[in-house]
Amino acid sequence: MKTVRIALWIAIALLAGLLGWLTLEMSKTGEKLAEGPFGVPFALVAQDGQPITEQAFTGKPTALFFGFTHCPEVCPTTLFELDGWLAKVDPDGTKMQAYIVTVDPERDTPEILGAYVSNVSKRITGISGPTDKVMEMVKGYRVYARKVPVDEKNPTGEYTMDHTASVFLLDRDGRFRGTISYGENPDVAVQKLENLIKG
Repeated sequence: MKTVRIALWIAIALLAGLLGWLTLEMSKTGEKLAEGPFGVPFALVAQDGQPITEQAFTGKPTALFFGFTHCPEVCPTTLFELDGWLAKVDPDGTKMQAYIVTVDPERDTPEILGAYVSNVSKRITGISGPTDKVMEMVKGYRVYARKVPVDEKNPTGEYTMDHTASVFLLDRDGRFRGTISYGENPDVAVQKLENLIKG
């Protein structure tokens, strides 16, 4: 009986050791993933018609927003506020960059998105492209976006988009460093951008 008990304790100790090792390896993998660039590779179109890839989100810290031109309140408010925050933390526009990716590429061509964004800001660049490619990128950046019919009885008619309303903050290597929530205190938002620039 004593031998069985000893064998059982040895088995438990070995199992605990194995679980500890697995947990350590998984945490190391998680750290590596967190330290890599955020999102997925993509090949889309900037508002000026030029190709743009995930490499655009490196070299300088990036403020990244996902929205659409038919958005009634959240998107224009966020773009207006973001433009103001950028003017405070980086008045000459050399330290950071900002983008809006459409979540409604069916309606938001690069030209339409560019006209929309330029009415609010000269500092923010719009990104669009083919619907399937844009939505792959949106999902790859873990952004929620869903088409919602304005009239539920006519699902093929006019629609709006439910979508993530936060601004994503990426460091100069494209790594995720936090968010600015919709309705965030302006002083907190500015401090987050200043911290992002400081690295």
